[in-house]
Amino acid sequence: MGHGARTRRAARTAALLSVALTASLMAGCTGHGRDDDRAPHGTATPAPSRSAVAGSPLAVKIDNVGAARPQTGLGAADVVYVEQVEGGLSRLLAVYATRLPRAVGPVRSARESDLELLRQFTMPTLAFSGAQRALLPLIDRAPLRARSPDEAPGAYYRDPGRAAPHNLCLRPSALLPAAPGAAALTTGFRFGPAPSGGTPVSARSVRYPAARFTFTWSAGRGGWLVAMDGGPAATTDGGRPAPATVVVQHVTVRTSRYHDVLGSRTPYTETVGSGRAEVLRDGRSYDGFWSRPTAADGTSFTTADGGRLGFAAGQVWVVFVPGP
Repeated sequence: MGHGARTRRAARTAALLSVALTASLMAGCTGHGRDDDRAPHGTATPAPSRSAVAGSPLAVKIDNVGAARPQTGLGAADVVYVEQVEGGLSRLLAVYATRLPRAVGPVRSARESDLELLRQFTMPTLAFSGAQRALLPLIDRAPLRARSPDEAPGAYYRDPGRAAPHNLCLRPSALLPAAPGAAALTTGFRFGPAPSGGTPVSARSVRYPAARFTFTWSAGRGGWLVAMDGGPAATTDGGRPAPATVVVQHVTVRTSRYHDVLGSRTPYTETVGSGRAEVLRDGRSYDGFWSRPTAADGTSFTTADGGRLGFAAGQVWVVFVPGP
């Protein structure tokens, strides 16, 4: 090959690399982004399956420390679960069934409690950044579609405007071809008119050892404005979350068998059983009870006299708090 041909080939190669680099910078990094010592499998991204969509929602584990805010995609979730993790901090598990946002994040690691919580759904897809190595066999055996960056690298990208590990984002359309619809929300929640009674409430706060949530009623928004750790919650794509219903669910939180890289034991939130609950809707608080007999069941909510405790139509936030 002559010198001129080699020069032209080198120029074409450089041009192609430049285009690829520009696209990567515009979309963010697409690294594996393993978290909590998950071993890579090196598998290609599977194409979304139509059979996986029928009755199967998407659940995404979302980071919730200060460096992870504002989050992306929270406003599109049908249900947002709030749980306590190591160090008294909080993490979110957002469930999507009626619509899929363009992006969700930052995505973080799964916990053992998530497997019990997600048993109420039919083969949900769980998007998470990784998990403690000892927990991986349980995730592999759980009745769900585990899709970390190791199983689906093409579904994730890195936000160049954030520092790792708080910058891993998900493209939901890479895991599900379409939203499965409300029928996939087998949570046991009942929506409808509010029960009689209730107590007028302007705001309700929930505290963990190192995290705090406040829900303030907004008649103009028709929901409860969310604040985290003393500041208004925000999202990059939908403003401030204002769920129509907030559930403060009193549960047993015990120490699990697993720990983080610093040796702190992971709390295990028990979501099977029964206990007290407070349901906030329409500017009022209703005391009642929750019941979930088995992991395959959804959670039902009743008033103190045993009547149905209906939720307001719209997004639901469930905050798990340690019971007495």
